[in-house]
Amino acid sequence: MKKITFLCLITVFIISCKKEATSDTSKETAVIPFAELLDNYYEEGLQLNPLSATMAGDNRYNDQFPDILSPAYKTNLKEYYESYKSQLSNYPDATLTDTEKLSKAILQWDCDVNLEGLTYKKDLMPIDQMWSPHLMFGQLASGVSAQPFNTVADYKNWQTRVDQYLVWLSSAEKNMRQGIKEGYVLPKSLIQKVIPQMEALAKPDVSSNLFYTPVTNFPESISEEDQKAITEAYTAMIQYKIIPAYKKMADFLKNEYMEAGRESSGYGDLPDGSDYYNFAIKYFTTTTMSADEIHKLGLSEVARIRTEMEKIKEQVGFDGDLKAFFDFVRTNKELMPFSTPEEIIANFNKMHATIKPKVDELFSLQPKTPFEVRRTEAFRENSASAEYNPGSLDGTRPGIFYTPIPDASTYNVYSDESLFLHEAIPGHHFQISLTQENTELPKFRKTLWYSAYGEGWALYTESLGSELGLYTDPYQLFGMLGAEMHRAVRLVVDTGIHTKGWSREKAIAYCLDNEAESEAGITSEIERYMAMPGQALSYKIGQLKIRELRAKATEALGDQFDIREFHKEVLETGCIPLALLEDKINTWIASKK
Repeated sequence: MKKITFLCLITVFIISCKKEATSDTSKETAVIPFAELLDNYYEEGLQLNPLSATMAGDNRYNDQFPDILSPAYKTNLKEYYESYKSQLSNYPDATLTDTEKLSKAILQWDCDVNLEGLTYKKDLMPIDQMWSPHLMFGQLASGVSAQPFNTVADYKNWQTRVDQYLVWLSSAEKNMRQGIKEGYVLPKSLIQKVIPQMEALAKPDVSSNLFYTPVTNFPESISEEDQKAITEAYTAMIQYKIIPAYKKMADFLKNEYMEAGRESSGYGDLPDGSDYYNFAIKYFTTTTMSADEIHKLGLSEVARIRTEMEKIKEQVGFDGDLKAFFDFVRTNKELMPFSTPEEIIANFNKMHATIKPKVDELFSLQPKTPFEVRRTEAFRENSASAEYNPGSLDGTRPGIFYTPIPDASTYNVYSDESLFLHEAIPGHHFQISLTQENTELPKFRKTLWYSAYGEGWALYTESLGSELGLYTDPYQLFGMLGAEMHRAVRLVVDTGIHTKGWSREKAIAYCLDNEAESEAGITSEIERYMAMPGQALSYKIGQLKIRELRAKATEALGDQFDIREFHKEVLETGCIPLALLEDKINTWIASKK
């Protein structure tokens, strides 16, 4: 995975809900100022999704973790979206400013797509190896993520949240049992990856448990007496709650769920899997494209990028075909120069120093939120990809680029420059931080995540490396092409797996033929697409749209085109569906003529 934020994950968990009979549950609400309506939508959303608040640095709900699988929760969520969708009719466009019109269009889309998502049964497969809440909760448990551990109250809040999380974990098992009965189960290859994640937290040694970490890093402001009491409470919590719960889940997965697991790879074999996949395309790409259109586009992009790769192969003087060059790049020890994780982190920081003098030439709008590079936590790095976690809304918690380093001696650096541009600067860190810092945006738009825009922007920024002083090494330029190829093959294999009956093995083989990622990395990626259909399509679809809009503006404006102004136009309104972004850029072009 090259990126997905917690906020996106939370949205995915929300849409993964059981099909229910529709009913008119809209609330009768007096007409209020439009800005107040938007604020209410945000505030009620935080109450429904307290992890969103925690991730945004809002600590009011740090003791809460709702059981998003319960019927009561799903009823409340449905009523929430129906109510706000109904209220939008009270605000004619003629009465709104341009910014308010855009907010109205976004809110309409958000309500519609989430209500549609609530009609599917994806929550009968609530746990997987890459996306589900147990992984996010593990990050919070580490004590160095968004959940604060600065006061005695913070430590107590976490204990309360853990109790509620364990209710969700129990509901997850219940849903998975129901999923077995109804034919909604994970492929066996994915179940095999989840079992070790559960077993790691079921080991009897309390002091080595991830949930024990916060009591090994007390702030000085907490007294010794309180530290002792908290340590005793956390020890009991882990010994009598955490370890038994994770052992129960691990045993269920090994002894019952594995036997029921699917041999097939795609959603096409689930009862309503084809319909769900069509929805997933809409949700993640924010377009009306069909699976066949995306598959053909992917094949075209793969062919184009292969041509560019051939040029690099010739430049470095490699004698052999492109597939042999992929193998050479994968195994070239000169591209594995480091022996410690610290060296790898330092290399990313060196890239940051290189691009700093050049950023002003491309961006007039830059964030104030601080930024850090960190190694991915050990408990999840074997199955994790590099990712960006946003800073807090108030800027007190930095944006963090996490990179997994299971073995520093075999870490291949050939694509690290494009990776840094994508995950960090000017990719996700710029896009997300600028959205959060924009005082003109209503709160609900500061934490929205539309993958086609967010991931499309990040992939687009990879092409800016030469302008920012990177890609002076042909292998790093090949790495950029490799990263783009990685997103192009996703269009082919994601649609292949879920609509054309491709097996896991066929998809892996296709990737090995067309990109230089390691077989282990490709395997992890294919299993990611199996677990979350459609998400992987968003990167290339979004990138191509932003490229198209830049080319259109360049041609239309000629000497009047300013790249700094174009980037400002794309970034300033935050994460929006692609159709709304296109409308915005078209309006900007017209205003400049």
